[in-house]
Amino acid sequence: MNEKPNPKLIDSDNPEWTDEMFKSSVRFSDLPQGLREKLARPPRGLQKSPVKVSTTIRLSPDVVQAFRAGGDGWQTRIDAALKDWLRTHSPD
Repeated sequence: MNEKPNPKLIDSDNPEWTDEMFKSSVRFSDLPQGLREKLARPPRGLQKSPVKVSTTIRLSPDVVQAFRAGGDGWQTRIDAALKDWLRTHSPD
């Protein structure tokens, strides 16, 4: 913490921790069992739809720009467009 903080990035409701705050903190595993259970996130449920595969592809800038112009969900729309293409074409 040698640098001066940027005044635009200071959040008075959530100040940067000091060395003293770190020294007085308690590890999650050291909290009482009841409190750990209350703070722990519930396990995720089953996925509502089939799992998608994460991959990287290269697309033309104009294609990406056109889909992104439609707002959020642009990757899902590309997926739908490819599925539609597969209905009438062979991927070979």
